[in-house]
Amino acid sequence: MINIHELELGSNDAEDYKRKELKNFFNTVFCKNIYLDRLLTMNTFFLIGEKGTGKTAYAVFLSNNEYKETRSIIKYIRETQYQKFITLKTEKHLLLSDYVSIWRVIILVLMASSIKIDNISNPFSKNEKFEKIKMAIDGYFNNAFSPEIATAMQIVENSKEIASLIFNVLNYQAQESNQLTFTETKFQTNLQFIERNLLNSIMNLKMKNNQFLFIDGIDIRPTGIEYKEYLSCVKGLAEAIWALNNDDFSVSNGSKGRFKVVLLIRPDIFQSIGLQNSTNKIMNNSVYLDWRTTYSEYQNSELFTIGEKLLSYKQDCQGKKRGEIWDYYFNWTTPSTNEKRECDTPFIQFLRISYSRPRDIVTIVQYMQRIQEQKRPGSETFLPEIFESNAFKNAYSEYLMGGVKDQLAFYYTDSDYQLLMYFLSLFKNNSRFNYNFYTEKYKHFTEYVLKNARDNSLPELIDTEEMFLQFLYETNIICYIDEGEKEPLFRYCYRERNISNLTPKVEYGKKYEFHYGLIKALNLAPYK
Repeated sequence: MINIHELELGSNDAEDYKRKELKNFFNTVFCKNIYLDRLLTMNTFFLIGEKGTGKTAYAVFLSNNEYKETRSIIKYIRETQYQKFITLKTEKHLLLSDYVSIWRVIILVLMASSIKIDNISNPFSKNEKFEKIKMAIDGYFNNAFSPEIATAMQIVENSKEIASLIFNVLNYQAQESNQLTFTETKFQTNLQFIERNLLNSIMNLKMKNNQFLFIDGIDIRPTGIEYKEYLSCVKGLAEAIWALNNDDFSVSNGSKGRFKVVLLIRPDIFQSIGLQNSTNKIMNNSVYLDWRTTYSEYQNSELFTIGEKLLSYKQDCQGKKRGEIWDYYFNWTTPSTNEKRECDTPFIQFLRISYSRPRDIVTIVQYMQRIQEQKRPGSETFLPEIFESNAFKNAYSEYLMGGVKDQLAFYYTDSDYQLLMYFLSLFKNNSRFNYNFYTEKYKHFTEYVLKNARDNSLPELIDTEEMFLQFLYETNIICYIDEGEKEPLFRYCYRERNISNLTPKVEYGKKYEFHYGLIKALNLAPYK
């Protein structure tokens, strides 16, 4: 086995694996499992998972590889694109339905630009319209058209010119020419014309392989854009994806390859956008990434597989049993927290401080490697004192708290986050507390907020003590403790959440505990 400083552990941000030098590493350690198979089915339109569960990793893997007769691309929505939506709404008095129309055009432009000639089985038949439209768009950008959302957005912004170009290159008959005019005031008409011709042109193609488009980047609301405005934009995107997949791309034209768009989205955001028949869409048209496991069954879990594959990169694994490489590098135990177990292994300890997400496991190993290289260079295996060190605990706890801040940022402002941190500071060393203790702190907190508020009102985040407790639960800052007959059950939201219940509810009047991995960041003492 190689020493730990020689281990290549990659990145904990899957977007990095688009880079050429990391593709081989990612292809080797990536776990091809049932989620990947389900994602390839034609009726899966939404990839749902909490931050760090691997949504981007699946999209990047498929975009890096031609896999099972499927070609894919992934596109990221950036802050400037949302700002342009807001500008368009103001200038052109847009409604939600207009957002859907805009997203349909953007998606079709991205899909059309992703199609390569070698994936078309009828390159000299029925693709003349497609090629003319592509050439017209490319010519508009002086042969520098980039198939990104930003440039597709320019087509929307300049819909009058693009519609006219498409009209001219397709040589519409004079009679129709007299009936169609494109002006700035006919924004919706322009979009409809562009959309209709893009859709018809690509649906006439006979594709050899499937062509998928993944859209990522909606999990964090950009600074300066109001929540309601942002949610309208995301809802328009989701509805456009649903309609294109269900109504348009599902129509068979005899082609072997099919088109599909997949939106990467957090479960709480999926619930917030309020799609019609959302329950059916979750059950029938979504893949939900769920990596939960138990302490007793973790060695058979997909999460453990990810950890071991990470350590196995560039190693001779021939003849190695499952778990052997992991146990070599993490070869210690600690006294068990449960009398039914003789001891706790390092992976059990990792699960305790994590949210059972692939990113958490990868980050733990990365932090341990970095800190151990500084404190104990040349070590062959990972040391328990590194895991117990303040350096590791501080770094990892701040990483988890950063995820909480990102989740909060979708709904609330930075000042709301600062209020949250003040409230959490009131608990001091009370990592476990009862409901009465919570209500006391809530009363103190709201008095402090009202005293310093300009308009003498509470932010929506803390409007009621029940609402605020539910927020703490949904962000996995706390769990509630269910006193079972044999042993207490620690009910975290991420453990209770599943595809049929994306928004589990906290129970009131219980005992509660802060997540073990956040204790250092919150300056709390572990409950004993």
